[in-house]
Amino acid sequence: MQDQYQRNIGYMRISVTDRCNLRCQYCMPHGMQWLEHSQILTYEEIVRLARIAITLGIRRFKLTGGEPLVRHDLVGLVSQLSSLEGCEQVTLTSNGILLAEQAEALAQAGLQAVNISLDTLDRAQYKAITGQDALDKVLESIQASLQAGLKVKINTVLLQENESQLVRLASLAQNQPVDVRFIELMPIGSGAQGRGLSPHKARKRLKQHWPDLADVQEKRGNGPAHYQASAGLQGRIGWIEAVSHTFCNECNRIRLTSTGQLKPCLCYEHGMDFRALLRGGASDEELAAQMRQLIFEKPKAHCFEDAGQITEHRQMVQIGG
Repeated sequence: MQDQYQRNIGYMRISVTDRCNLRCQYCMPHGMQWLEHSQILTYEEIVRLARIAITLGIRRFKLTGGEPLVRHDLVGLVSQLSSLEGCEQVTLTSNGILLAEQAEALAQAGLQAVNISLDTLDRAQYKAITGQDALDKVLESIQASLQAGLKVKINTVLLQENESQLVRLASLAQNQPVDVRFIELMPIGSGAQGRGLSPHKARKRLKQHWPDLADVQEKRGNGPAHYQASAGLQGRIGWIEAVSHTFCNECNRIRLTSTGQLKPCLCYEHGMDFRALLRGGASDEELAAQMRQLIFEKPKAHCFEDAGQITEHRQMVQIGG
C-alpha cells in the first residue's frame, strides 16, 4: 500500500528477539537487561501479523534481532512465513556465529538470502569490537550460506577503527558472488557515541585499489543500498548512507520490534503496540485497520542530521537491526 507521500510500502523488518551472542560496541552495551520471554511476540503472533500485512501489500520480510538465530526453531518460523499465500521473500540478517550449522535447513525452509555482519577480518580487532573470538565461525557461515544456495551480503559498519580493513573486506567480493555493503554509523543508541568513518573517505580508499569502481543502476535487494562494480570484483560494493545521503523519499519499509511495536520510522519513538492489540482480542480486521493507518501516517523523513530531534533512544538491538 501507499503512505501519505505516495511511497509504496512493501517490506517489513521483523525482530524476533532482543538477545544477541555478541556485544558490538555500537549496538549492545554491557549491562543491558533482557526482556522476559512473555514480553516477546510468539511465532504465532508474528505469522498472524505477517499474514495481515500481506493483505495490505507487504510481501517481503526480513528477520532480525538481536541475533535471530539465538531464538529456538527459527527454521520453523521461516517455513511458516514463506508458506503464507502472497509472501514473495523471506530473508535474514545474522552475525554468522550460529549460521553455518543452520544454513541448509533455513534454505530448505524457504529462506532466500542472508546479510552477515562483519566489521573486520583481523581476528584481534574482531574480538575487540564484538567481545568474542569468533571470526572463523563467521567466515565458515559465509561459505555454508553460499553452498546452501542463499544470496549473501556482507554488512560492514564504517568505523574509524576498521578503516584499514576496508580493502580486505571488499575483497570478499573478488572471487565469489558476495556483495559487500558499507553502512554509515547511525546516531541511534550507542551508535550516537561511536566514531564513524565517512563513506566519502571509505570510497576514496577503495577507489585507490579498484580505480574502475563505478556506480551501477541495479536493484539487488529490498533496502536503500546503491551499488558499485569493478571488473576485478565478482560481487558488488554497496553503500548505505542514511545520514549523509538520505533516501527517505524511496523508503519502502516498516519495522516490527520483538515486543510487537510497529514502527514506521527508525528515527522516531512513535509506533503502535500490536502486542497489546493481539493479546487484547483484536480481530484481523481491526489489526489491519490499525496497520493501514500507521503506514499511511509514516513520517516524510528521518532527522538523523539533527540529533536534537531524534526521539528514539533505545539501543538498535532493542528496536531490530
